[in-house]
Amino acid sequence: MLSFRNITGLSILLFFIALLGVLFAEGSYIWLILPCLFWLVMTAIGSFHISWNYHLHATHRSANKNSRQVAITFDDGPDPTNTPKILDILKNHRASASFFCIGKRMQEYPEILKRIQREGHTLGNHTYTHSVNMGFFGSQRIFSELKRTNTVAQEILGKHLQWYRPAFGVTNPAIKKALEQTDLRAVGWSIRSYDTLPLSEAFLYKRITKRIQGGDIILLHDTGEKTVAVLERLLLFLQQNGWEAVSVDTLLKEETND
Repeated sequence: MLSFRNITGLSILLFFIALLGVLFAEGSYIWLILPCLFWLVMTAIGSFHISWNYHLHATHRSANKNSRQVAITFDDGPDPTNTPKILDILKNHRASASFFCIGKRMQEYPEILKRIQREGHTLGNHTYTHSVNMGFFGSQRIFSELKRTNTVAQEILGKHLQWYRPAFGVTNPAIKKALEQTDLRAVGWSIRSYDTLPLSEAFLYKRITKRIQGGDIILLHDTGEKTVAVLERLLLFLQQNGWEAVSVDTLLKEETND
């Protein structure tokens, strides 16, 4: 298992093996650097790939691949222009989704937040600021971000948030420590759309639909017009192929209860 603990232990073991080689077999000192580089590279990759569960455990899909359900999720909202359009499309297709919202934006657009809840969608914690420096924050500052976002949701909706998605999908020991001080459950994804990149709607639609399996969690963002168009086509594809778009709550219900 590729985890921070296992890779750190392996790196220490490799370092001492290299040290013995240097001391007793006249090996080159360069061998002492290699275990350190190995640890650094693996930790950097693991920190940016939430699917590895390198620093903390996150749920990336339902274990039931025979399911005909998938969960469509949206990050970084609510957005005053695109989130209402997305909600209209979901309502027209009688589909449910999950919105991982930034606390600061929740405060700015409370009516959109209320509509998300009113129409039966799931809300999740996506930190308060979504700072680009989140990966460098200490555990107490990250905990403050999570707590503040939960407080905003409680004040506006009277609702306690259950789910959390790390900003940018980045994890590290500080984020793990902060998360352990809450009762939030981390959620990743099994299909990443890359809808924030300068890619065509056709490319994004094809990227998602050719990968879909039962129990998938799909990552989108409700901050761009392109995503609105892709969502319309995606929901039509799901309906035509006998799939159901549900919330993370519904998709992971049995596993949560376990």
